[in-house]
Amino acid sequence: MKITVIGTGYVGLVSGACFAEVGIHVVCVDVDQKKIEGLKKGIMPIYEPGLEEIVKRNYASGRLEFTTDLGAAIQGSEVAFIAVGTPPGEDGSADLKYVLAVADEIGNTMSDYIVVATKSTVPVTTGEKVRAAIKAALEKRNSDLPFAVASNPEFLKEGAAVEDFMKPDRIVIGVDDERAEEMMKRLYKPFQLNGDRIIFMDIPSAEMTKYTANAMLATKISFMNDIANLCELVGANANMVRKGIGSDPRIGTKFIYPGVGYGGSCFPKDVKAIIKTGKQYGYDLKVLQAVEDVNDAQKHVLVKKIKAHFGEDLSGMTFAIWGLSFKPNTDDLREAPAIVIIDELIAAGAKVKGYDPIAMKEAQHIYIGDKITYAKDAYDACVDADALLLVTEWSEFRIPSWEALGKLLTNKVIFDGRNIYDKKYLEDLGFVHYGIGV
Repeated sequence: MKITVIGTGYVGLVSGACFAEVGIHVVCVDVDQKKIEGLKKGIMPIYEPGLEEIVKRNYASGRLEFTTDLGAAIQGSEVAFIAVGTPPGEDGSADLKYVLAVADEIGNTMSDYIVVATKSTVPVTTGEKVRAAIKAALEKRNSDLPFAVASNPEFLKEGAAVEDFMKPDRIVIGVDDERAEEMMKRLYKPFQLNGDRIIFMDIPSAEMTKYTANAMLATKISFMNDIANLCELVGANANMVRKGIGSDPRIGTKFIYPGVGYGGSCFPKDVKAIIKTGKQYGYDLKVLQAVEDVNDAQKHVLVKKIKAHFGEDLSGMTFAIWGLSFKPNTDDLREAPAIVIIDELIAAGAKVKGYDPIAMKEAQHIYIGDKITYAKDAYDACVDADALLLVTEWSEFRIPSWEALGKLLTNKVIFDGRNIYDKKYLEDLGFVHYGIGV
């Protein structure tokens, strides 16, 4: 079986590599010639645990190819996945220009029946727009070649994407064509050896499922952060509250950890997009608007605590930041809380020394640039710093040498943005500890 994956970003590259891993012939397409040449040499455009090994292995075997020629790639392909970016517009809506451009090119170059499946996160009605674009291109060619459109949203967690793809908890597929349904069943059969995980539905429902899933997870995060802020005011401990409610199986323990807000490429963009979709249909998603508002405010909480401790003017002070990426096990800084925190500290006159196990190269080149000093390791970041800020909970930050930190820091003050440290334990060592909701 041969398939084409258009777009070699996070979703496209992981999907293509994992399909190849089970024996499918995959051609990955991208307009970025430099990226394609890099992939052929084993140079990964993103950091994702386990991905590099799979890409190199399957490229060497010939099951995984990389090209910029979409027209050639889809010849003989039974399924073409659209996995290009859908960046948010100024009004929060998803920009579909790349998705529809790919659909148009498929219509211009296809030579046989093909299932065109959107893997990009797209709003409801995108499937019909993709269908219309392909049909219009075919009509210009005076062609009546048959094709089908499907929606196959991804549910991959950055930092665990390969495992998520290889062992999915569900595979959502929206179709309205029996032949396409059978083809998608065959394609995903290798990932269902331990049980049937495919949920077939109509295309609009599949498109809505992706946004709803991310919106629900974002809601849990903002809800717990809102409660954590109230806990501080009333003298309660959000960590205890979290344990208390998390023991209820209807609520569960995941995504209810207080912190400095969510970031990344999915939650912020998708919450904005679904709110915008509601407005387009004359409906205000008030809960999700509150989710977004709480999250935006939460990214400022740590600096408020810093100013409450040291004063509004932070001129001449230096702060160490552990963690720049929006979450562990990724180099993704999109919408990362660290960016907001760093900008606020600098605006208040402070200097920042940052360290991240993976994301510093990305930070230097794209997001933070020369705004901060980059440390060679976690302890180097703390040399002569007035306080330490834990922003991203990488594993190596969990049990540091507090004795060493006490000697390196000018003030023994810890601002724990992820509540991973024991407040009483640190206070017994002479540290001042600020958490979230504690």
